[in-house]
Amino acid sequence: MPRIGLSTETIVSEAIRLADEVGFHRVTLTELAKRFGVAQPSLYKHLNGLDELQRLLALRMFHELASTLRKAATGKSGSDALRAAAHAYRAMAMSHPGCYEAILRAPEPNDGDAATAVQEVLTVFYEIFLGYDIQGDEAIDAARYLRSTLHGFVSLELAQGFAIPRPLDISFERLTTAIDATFCDWKTGYPTVSTPTDR
Repeated sequence: MPRIGLSTETIVSEAIRLADEVGFHRVTLTELAKRFGVAQPSLYKHLNGLDELQRLLALRMFHELASTLRKAATGKSGSDALRAAAHAYRAMAMSHPGCYEAILRAPEPNDGDAATAVQEVLTVFYEIFLGYDIQGDEAIDAARYLRSTLHGFVSLELAQGFAIPRPLDISFERLTTAIDATFCDWKTGYPTVSTPTDR
């Protein structure tokens, strides 16, 4: 019989705490079992293994990110919505320094639940982009630009990669201002991509 109080949800919640302490890829079922005071096989009554645990952890993080972004952007539009979402993204990464890595990899093509979770995040982005009249395929480009730009900053911040003694909040404000300016000029700056020819 499964241990009373032990469930998939409680295991994932503890895995999140562990990941934020030691890093996403250093989470093991052995360490989780120690935290619950059970033998490792007890965990297999609730999940199939480490791969499933990592998948469930990523799902939880995508849902949390989507909820955090939506809460920040609700009632705002354009530049205000963008800035609020950017700050929310950074705050979420800082609050989950280990689990943040879980949301970097795209889900498997046949994983419907993960695809839905990712779409929740993208939907918030797309709604923000409407304030800049960015839609369709251009919204995909904009989402990739926004995500990679924010990720660059927060990943360096998490890795303590900024050593110069200047407040990071000021630099982040500059970053969000630059993103806003880019989206304001998005239409006029539309690139022309040439297709390489066979040689």
